[in-house]
Amino acid sequence: QVQLVESGGGLVQVGGSLRLSCAASGSIYSVTRMAWYRQAPGKQRELVARIFGTGTTNYLDSVKGRFTISRDNAKRMVSLQMNSLKPEDTAVYYCYVKTPYSEEYWGQGTQVTVSS
Repeated sequence: QVQLVESGGGLVQVGGSLRLSCAASGSIYSVTRMAWYRQAPGKQRELVARIFGTGTTNYLDSVKGRFTISRDNAKRMVSLQMNSLKPEDTAVYYCYVKTPYSEEYWGQGTQVTVSS
């Protein structure tokens, strides 16, 4: 069984920073794609950032220059450093991983609230 455990969410003021982390455990031995998604109330889940095994990254336009995704393959972890946070960044953030066998896993979600 595979588990993704997220941490680092919380309440922060506009302009503040948070760092989200996600650790994969269980029967998962290699990972290709790792990503963070978010879902705000009444909105569809959207891709925030993703990182491939090559180190290539992609970002949602609205977070470019403010968020940075990184991964630690040895620890099977992915992190999201979020700076200059805005109220529109408020959402539940989900960790996502995909294996070379096309298995997909999601974390349970962590709330990020940016107050003005």
